[in-house]
Amino acid sequence: MDNNSLIELDNVAKVYEMGETQVSALKGVTYTIRKGDLLAIMGPSGSGKSTLMNIIGCLDKPSSGRYLLDGKEISTFDRNQLAEIRNKKIGFVFQNFNLLARTSALENTELPLLYSDVNTKKAREMALKSLEIVGLKGREHHKTNQISGGEKQRVAIARALVNSPSVILADEPTGNLDTKTGNEIMKIFTDLNEKEGITIILVTHDPEVAEVAKKAMYLRDGLIERIEGE
Repeated sequence: MDNNSLIELDNVAKVYEMGETQVSALKGVTYTIRKGDLLAIMGPSGSGKSTLMNIIGCLDKPSSGRYLLDGKEISTFDRNQLAEIRNKKIGFVFQNFNLLARTSALENTELPLLYSDVNTKKAREMALKSLEIVGLKGREHHKTNQISGGEKQRVAIARALVNSPSVILADEPTGNLDTKTGNEIMKIFTDLNEKEGITIILVTHDPEVAEVAKKAMYLRDGLIERIEGE
C-alpha cells in the first residue's frame, strides 16, 4: 500500500441471501481511492453502487475480498470496531438529510461528538467551526423545521465534517434539492475537497453531479464498467 492510498478495495464481492435465492450485488470490485480524491460512483438502479457505499461506509461487510481503510483491514472488524471507524473516520451525508427534527443546527452538528471523548466546550467550538465552513454562521440556533432544504443539507455536511473524517460519503446529496441549491451544495463539496483536502465520494445517478467530480466510477451488474478521469 502506498502512502497516498486511503481506501483499497481488493476483489470485493457481496452476496445477499433472499430466502432460497442468492443475489450477487457486487461481483469483485478492485479499486484504490487516494487521499484527496473527489470520486463519483455512478450506475443504474441495481448496479451495486449502494452496496459498495455501504461497504466503504462500514455499514456492511463484504462476503469476500478485502477492504482496507488507512491501511487497516476493515473486512475483519467486528460490529463495535466498525461503529468506532464510522464515528472517527467517515462522515455521512444522505439525500433526506437525516437530521433530528425540532433541534438546532448546532445540536445536530454536535451529535457525532457525543460518542467521543471530546468535552462539551470543545465539541461546541468544533461544531461552530463546521457550521461556519458550510456558510451557516449566524444560523446555528435555528431549528431544523425552520430552515430550507439547502440549509438542512449544509447542516448535514457540517455534521459529517465535525470529526475531521478521513472521507465524506454522500449518497445522492442533491436528490431532494432544486438545481440552483444543488449547485450550491456541490460547490461546498468541491471547496472542502480543494481547500481542506478532504476525500469525498459521491454516490449519484445525476450526470451533472458526476461532472463536478475529478473521477467517476461507473458500475453495472456489480462490476466496474469503466473509470473516467484517471
